[in-house]
Amino acid sequence: MSKPLILVVEDDIPVTNLITITLKSHGYRYITASTGEIAVMETASKNPDIALLDLGLPDIDGVEVIKKIRTWSNMPIIVISARSEDTDKIEALDAGADDYLTKPFSVEELLARIRVTVRRLALMNSNNVPSAVYENGSLKIDFVSGCAWLKGEELHLTPIEYKLLCLLAKNTGKVLTHKYILQNVWGSSLVNDVGSLRVFMATLRKKLESGADSHQYIQTHIGIGYRMLKID
Repeated sequence: MSKPLILVVEDDIPVTNLITITLKSHGYRYITASTGEIAVMETASKNPDIALLDLGLPDIDGVEVIKKIRTWSNMPIIVISARSEDTDKIEALDAGADDYLTKPFSVEELLARIRVTVRRLALMNSNNVPSAVYENGSLKIDFVSGCAWLKGEELHLTPIEYKLLCLLAKNTGKVLTHKYILQNVWGSSLVNDVGSLRVFMATLRKKLESGADSHQYIQTHIGIGYRMLKID
């Protein structure tokens, strides 16, 4: 099976060269675009598997590119931007980005983010019908029965904790913003509900990660949201 085709959307030539050389050295196929309009056209004509997108493009803002692509494509989009404010990250993620990497970035971290995305793609493409059972490290969830186990022991979760766990599990490797989680679990995106979300997430993490030899399953992105980590 060939490596995924990656669309690199970046107008800074040295950064483009760094990314493409890295991709080529690790066997990834790639195409490039230096503007937002070209990125949209390339997405439509070449059907890439993943996009690496800079937000500061010379013609249209990268967030607008995400919104345009999201009207017809679910292609994973990893933002790579010098914008480091939480508000910028939240705006991009809420627009439909799957991940956010801040410049300057390490090549190793970029490759790690791509590997996580490739695993999610493989899981999605292996079967168009979502699996009824989710397994990640020692964690197992049976979506049909509504039960979850850790190291073979059933987890005693509240209804909200279980909904949070399922939402994170179904989006493993993807950063979910507070707004997205609140809308999907509570049906609300009010800012004052974020405090309740933090409380429930803390109790869920305690049940998942309490043992000395436990893995970290949930990663907190301060001011932004949470991500379910893939345990190898």
